Amino acid sequence: MGLKVIGANFGRTATMSLKQGLEILGFEKCYHMSEVVVHPEHVELWLDAWRGKDIWKTLFADYQATVDWPAATFWPQLMHVYPEAKIVLSIRDADEWFESARNTIFRSMDSNLLAKDEVLRTRIEMLKEIIVDGTFDGDLTNKDKCIKTYKENIERCRSEVPSDRLIEFNISLGWEPLCRGLDLKIPQQPYPHVNKAAEFAHRWRNQEDPSK
Repeated sequence: MGLKVIGANFGRTATMSLKQGLEILGFEKCYHMSEVVVHPEHVELWLDAWRGKDIWKTLFADYQATVDWPAATFWPQLMHVYPEAKIVLSIRDADEWFESARNTIFRSMDSNLLAKDEVLRTRIEMLKEIIVDGTFDGDLTNKDKCIKTYKENIERCRSEVPSDRLIEFNISLGWEPLCRGLDLKIPQQPYPHVNKAAEFAHRWRNQEDPSK
């Protein structure tokens, strides 16, 4: 199938809403962290990718788009594997992003690292290796450092992605900038707004698919 859209920014930048928005626009199946919950066998594939193996055609065989972690970590590689794909950079205020991430993703990874459930623990260990250690140098508590990393990712994306492939997208603007960048008509239905912090925490605690 092959990726047509690649999300380049971190989790908690309205990536679940973006996933649903892309699927409404016709991109058949959009990969998101929620897919790792549904497909625990993907954990090993992500670790293989982190160690340099070319697993993309296997992992994304049934997907046309991807957003959120862990895929967002690999956007520099993915943009070359899928040279026709558009790169969507979802933008959120840096301080708001950190507070949201700290109260959801970061807290969940920290509290579940020693979970008795093997599937959950294995997933958290993968996220720790790729995100906590690989992206944030093992420290999720230093706000200034995390925000610096967040901003650096945005600037790297702006610098490395050709302008005709890059779509900067702020969820507050709704469909228009996304549809303009993808050259698609704006749907009649409202842009989705899902996966607020409280919803995220509930689903992680109960091991539910966050996309539902």
